[in-house]
This record gives sequence, structure tokens and C-alpha cells, in this order.
Amino acid sequence: MTYETILFEVADHVATVTLNRPDRLNAFNQQMCVEFSDVWKRVREDDDIHVSVVRANGKRAFCTGVDVVKGISKPPNFWAWDDPGKFLGPKANDCWKPMVIAINGMCAGGAFYWVNEADIVICDESATFFDPHVSYGMASALEPMGLARRIPLGEVLRWALLGLDERMSARRALEIGLVSEIVPDDDLRARAAELAATIAQKPTVATQGTVRAIWDSLDMTRSGAQATGLVYTQLANPIGQQQVDRASFTKPKWRLR
Repeated sequence: MTYETILFEVADHVATVTLNRPDRLNAFNQQMCVEFSDVWKRVREDDDIHVSVVRANGKRAFCTGVDVVKGISKPPNFWAWDDPGKFLGPKANDCWKPMVIAINGMCAGGAFYWVNEADIVICDESATFFDPHVSYGMASALEPMGLARRIPLGEVLRWALLGLDERMSARRALEIGLVSEIVPDDDLRARAAELAATIAQKPTVATQGTVRAIWDSLDMTRSGAQATGLVYTQLANPIGQQQVDRASFTKPKWRLR
């Protein structure tokens, strides 16, 4: 598939996906939804890919949500409408390879389809987070529902209800756990690539099993998740044993975060 709205490249077991509509603040349209659905199928099925990075071109915005000018195609029958998140996010496309997301500039509204399904979220110092829905008289529902599984409920409600009147800073996003790291603007891409490369070095069956076990547990009770946890360890280690020989394994030089 030839992509029109994104850039896609694979190197050293890392798939890098770049939103490439900077003239529209990387807002997504129907074409981008179709292209992301294809991307996640490729990432899921290509055993050479161990991890993905999602980032954006342009300095002003990571993504400002749906393109209200050239946006999402909607059939006449309301009941046939699809949630854009069905196409945009890896988990919605049954892709369990880890995803690192690198946010610069504005991250608004529908951009949280990616944030909410990311495994590691980092941002640069310019990043701001907000939700314009209620300011335009639209209910904010799908994005905050996902966000409520990542950060405190009070922060979700404030983000959704204040609309365009307030933006969350990178510093505040770090304080509440929305992002795990803030880096200087010029270092964002390199840092995302570094994190992805570190993950890519690990056995991909183990990392995929880890991602799926943790995400699936969010839909279970604590006791239910614990009861099924052993299944994931067996699935992630097909022979029932560790895949790396500890006796010959060279431990990396760890860093303190």
C-alpha cells in the first residue's frame, strides 16, 4: 500500500510511523485511518518488526484530532458508523507489539486514540494537551474513556470539561503519569528511537506477551487477572522455559530514571 498521509519505515526491528500532514496540524482524515489500519496489520504480521514508534512531522502539533474540513466518511445509516479508533490504534487492530509515542506541540482530542493505546509515552517541552469537544458543543466520550484508564479521574474530567479554555503542560502531564519523560524539543525523536531500540533487542514473543497480559488485565478484576496470569507466561514461552540462557547473558549497563 502506498501511503499519502503518513511515512513508514522499518530498520533494526523498529517500525517508525510518522504523521505527515503538518499543513493540517496532522489531523487525521479517512485516508489516514485506512493507512493506519494497514500499518498495524503489517506490524502485527511481520516477525522482523519487534516494536513501533509513532511520531509527527511539523513543529506545531503532534495531532489535533479529526480533520474537520476533510474528515471521516460517515455512511447515511448512523448504525453503520465506525469509531476512528477502530483503525488508528494498535490494540484495536489486535497488534500487541510495544508502541512508543513521541509527542511534540499540540496533542488534542482524537490524538488521544494513539496516546490511550501507547505503551510508552514521551513528549518534548513544547507539548500541550487539551480536548476541544465541549467548546464546540460536542460530547467528549471515547477519548476520555480511554484516558481514564491511564490517569486520575479528576484530571480526565478537568481535561474534557474545560475544553479550549485550558491546556495541560508537559510538566503537568509528567506529574500525573500521562507521559513518563520530558525531553528537550530537539532530542524527542532520538530518545523515542533509543527506547524502541532497547525494547527491540529483547525476544519479541516475550514483549508481545507482556503487553497483551497487562492490557487484557485492564478488562478483568484483580483476582481474575491473577488467575489467568499463568496462561500468558506459558504462551509467551512456548517451551515453558526462559528463551535466554542466563549463564551466557551479558547484562546491560542500566540507567537510573
